[in-house]
Amino acid sequence: MASKEDEDMGGEEVEEKVINEEYKIWKKNAPFLYDVVMTHALEWPSLTVSWFPDVTSPPNKDYTIQRVILGTHTSEGEPNYLMRANIYFPTPEANVDIRKYDDQRGEVGGFGTVCEKIEIVQKITHQGEVNRARVMPQNPVLIATKTITSDVFVFDYTKHESIPNPDWGGKCTPNLVLKGHSKEGYGLNWSTLKEGRLISCSDDKSATSICMWDVGAKGGSTQNATMSFNGHDDIVEDVAWHMHHEDFFGSVGDDKKLCIWDIRNGTKPAHKGEGHTAEVNCLAFNPNCEFLVATGSADKTVALWDMRSLNSPLHVFESHTDEVFQVQWSPHFETVLASCGSDRRVNVWDVSRIGEEQTAEDAEDGPPELLFIHGGHTSKVSDMAWCPNAPWVIGSVAE
Repeated sequence: MASKEDEDMGGEEVEEKVINEEYKIWKKNAPFLYDVVMTHALEWPSLTVSWFPDVTSPPNKDYTIQRVILGTHTSEGEPNYLMRANIYFPTPEANVDIRKYDDQRGEVGGFGTVCEKIEIVQKITHQGEVNRARVMPQNPVLIATKTITSDVFVFDYTKHESIPNPDWGGKCTPNLVLKGHSKEGYGLNWSTLKEGRLISCSDDKSATSICMWDVGAKGGSTQNATMSFNGHDDIVEDVAWHMHHEDFFGSVGDDKKLCIWDIRNGTKPAHKGEGHTAEVNCLAFNPNCEFLVATGSADKTVALWDMRSLNSPLHVFESHTDEVFQVQWSPHFETVLASCGSDRRVNVWDVSRIGEEQTAEDAEDGPPELLFIHGGHTSKVSDMAWCPNAPWVIGSVAE
């Protein structure tokens, strides 16, 4: 029953009160839930997070330095940036105290003598908000971004200042502009198998809704798409290269479909499946099992598929209470994946636990395959990514 205080408040105020209460509970319990947790309040929200593949271990220090790429989503009139950040991650020998809380910054966690656990070390001027940014795995100085225009930008961060030069008047100067789309979008993915091969999707609803480029194959400051693909009946939300076969990729869209493509066989999908009841926002291929692919949807579920047969999903993961924005498999554990969404949660799942027996009390907390729920965000979680260098470490960003 609503309290008298709640009845006097509007719907948004009640929701904000609930969110704040949930966050207080999470903060109180964080020391018992995590070995390490770090939060950092950015000046502006980021819609994207992507890890660099390298890690640095400074001598005689109780931390390693890992790196991520972030972006800004500012208000009208404010400049936007592609940002490179250092994360000072404690070594097993470090004295970690995640009970530390910085009220001024709203940050949780601390260790040793490091003051800035997450430090922005470079800001590159970007045209409009950064819808998505991804680091090329084979050559991590190159970063591809989705923009508010139809273009895809590629930046070589070593060719840009740490802080934009004010004499340039806030001009965005990507090292390469990729042409092919006619509208903006979000889906963007580098191939892990073929260096420089990049795929992107957009809101085109046309023959250019999915475009592919071989970055670096030609000189010049602009490059047209090597191939374009059309097989969806609505906006394409996400694309991903297969992790075992360099010519395979997958796509999902607002037509509720999952498509599997083989670029050797033309510009139409080889297989199609439909297993969600609303728009499909994201997909990810399993890096270990070549046939498994996961999708996340606005129907609040994550679906597990065998790409050899897309008649129906193998399993549907249910726990999110709002639409799912991102899904990713762990690079360290074959059966583990994570998902995030509008419900302010990052869920970690284990496929190997599907069907395990539960007590009635355990079932109240979710299905047996739900390993963990991260509740440290107070707004929708736009993106998340597994750290390639540390098992069980995830980076996530929220509005």
